[in-house]
Amino acid sequence: MESSVPEAPRRGRRRWLVKVVLVLAVVSGFVNALFVFRLLRGGGGVGEPSLANEARVNVLRLCGDVQSYRDEHGVFLTGGPVPREVPRGGRAVRFEPDENLKKIGFSPGERVHYQYQVVVQETPLGEAEVTCYARGDLDGDGQVSVFSVTLDANGMTSAVKVERETE
Repeated sequence: MESSVPEAPRRGRRRWLVKVVLVLAVVSGFVNALFVFRLLRGGGGVGEPSLANEARVNVLRLCGDVQSYRDEHGVFLTGGPVPREVPRGGRAVRFEPDENLKKIGFSPGERVHYQYQVVVQETPLGEAEVTCYARGDLDGDGQVSVFSVTLDANGMTSAVKVERETE
């Protein structure tokens, strides 16, 4: 004679397993949907490599333009920051250069994802040193990524320095 008592715990275990599988499927679907949404939105916590390349290229171009202006006119000019506010959330904003950036000839395009600036400081030896900056906040969280290149009095540029690239 067989008893139906052992079947009851089995059914309970099976129901519990089905519930766990369903919960995992729902959570997995939500995570995948969030990933696709962020990918389509063009941003997210991982940053956008092509946008970081915009900053790298333009900050080098900016320092190159500063050096060309100095070669022609004998002085370094400061410029920016342009645009006034650091662009947020990976959105492109209109680039309208200030007077000195126009003189330097810096033209990164009609719309940019970063703020650009040229700072001229005196070294302890009394020589001018230029730092060109690109600042952005691709994921819109308030943390700013900073790309910089330093140009010394001899016209030598540093490698691009990057802080928080994917911000």
